[in-house]
Amino acid sequence: MIEANLPLLVPLTFLISALVIPLIGLRVPGAAYPLALAAVLATIPIAGFGLYRVMDGGPVSYTLGGWEAPIGIEFVLDPLASFLTLLVTVVSCLVLIHARHVASVEHPDKQVPYYSLVLLLLAGFCGIMATGDLFNLYVFLEISSLAGYGLVAIGDKRSPVSAYRYLILGSVGTGFYLLGTGFIYVMSGSLNMADVARILPQILDQPAVLAGLILMVTGIGLKTALFPLHFWLPDAYSSASSVSSALLAPLGTKVGAYVLIRILFFVFDPAAVEQRVPITSVIAWLSAGGVLYGSLMALAQQEFKRMLAYSSVAQIGYIGLGLGMANPLGFTGAVLHILNHALMKAALFLVAGNLRVQLGHSNIAAMDHRLSRQMPWSMAALVVGALSMIGLPPTAGFFSKWYLVLGGIQGSYWVFVGVILLGGLLNAIYFFRVVERVYLPFRRGPSNQAAPNGGQEVVENREARFSMLAPTLVLAGALLALGLASSFLVNRVIHHMIPAGL
Repeated sequence: MIEANLPLLVPLTFLISALVIPLIGLRVPGAAYPLALAAVLATIPIAGFGLYRVMDGGPVSYTLGGWEAPIGIEFVLDPLASFLTLLVTVVSCLVLIHARHVASVEHPDKQVPYYSLVLLLLAGFCGIMATGDLFNLYVFLEISSLAGYGLVAIGDKRSPVSAYRYLILGSVGTGFYLLGTGFIYVMSGSLNMADVARILPQILDQPAVLAGLILMVTGIGLKTALFPLHFWLPDAYSSASSVSSALLAPLGTKVGAYVLIRILFFVFDPAAVEQRVPITSVIAWLSAGGVLYGSLMALAQQEFKRMLAYSSVAQIGYIGLGLGMANPLGFTGAVLHILNHALMKAALFLVAGNLRVQLGHSNIAAMDHRLSRQMPWSMAALVVGALSMIGLPPTAGFFSKWYLVLGGIQGSYWVFVGVILLGGLLNAIYFFRVVERVYLPFRRGPSNQAAPNGGQEVVENREARFSMLAPTLVLAGALLALGLASSFLVNRVIHHMIPAGL
């Protein structure tokens, strides 16, 4: 019974919990957080079993109301969807554990609506990955988007403006996607992804079909913050609360990347499309520009969260490069980088949250060598996350970039190989300047004041509390563990996600 309903269980759990929290929270506001955490914890074993079941026995399908596809709405778990659903549940669980104290400090009077929005966001994300219907994907895209706008708005004094900009551009993106879906429906007579994929080879030369694909990719590219459609991202991520940033940055754009993969590689045939419209080539070249632009802009930032926001533009570029290469190694690198970047960015945004709660800021210019002794474990997690973002072995970030380089070599995309290597160098520059300030003494001039305690500077311990530190360290440890297990992950899991004919 559970196995037959697997595709629907995770999004339905999140959706029901999001509706229950306000009802209970009106009487017991303190129940909002434990209910949200319980919902996320309940979905992890479901998602884990879903991945095991799919890898062992193939995709699982569920149709609503007994109406068989393609007439009825179909939910499908395949290796890609089940893998990313598990990623969403695990990362969101760690972020919510971290949020217990952080959210109570940053927005203590908004706990009930906040956690309800968080679960709506997760319901939308998991629904996007489970649905096998193009219009139903739009519905879940809107659910997650509306929740995301609300989460961004709960932040610092700039957050309402950032949320408004995000809302305007996000609405344009979903509008483009919906319009493109309409074109595909008119030409194919179906909205079921598998059915549309079966029909498309017969109608792919129709201008309306190609126009629909371009509109859909443009809309999702805007939601994914694919360069140069990234305008909303830096302000949204940097002005949102620490918990919101730690959810949206690791997961939001990765779900958008999933939609691009689903449309380009599972609904359409990228090789057939490329003969008519060079859409994967355009994505690859724009992504290469995004890697360089995002890295250079990150280098210019003096606020740690804003630096991480611009680095996300660059990291999305790496994923786009892998998809644009449209070969098995590039695809493997893109999927692996979705996983790695979700963990890297979650760890680094949790470090930023630790800094803001413990120090009251995350300004790079205000950091100095005392931080390495005031917050030794948080700074250790920062170093591991930075090394993985740069792509140094044995961290997870090295292996996804390695597969991207191999994909570039396989397809003779030498310019993209150079961009990947140059992007890693720029990553090293802007992360090492932070690490340098944290670990190396910086003196503006000679000091005539003798330090107390026999010349040894006394530094107050300001490390984050255990509930904040534990998930940060778990994510940092996962970056090392996944680096060592990357070969197993690629051969046993990601290999099964590669589309037939790629």
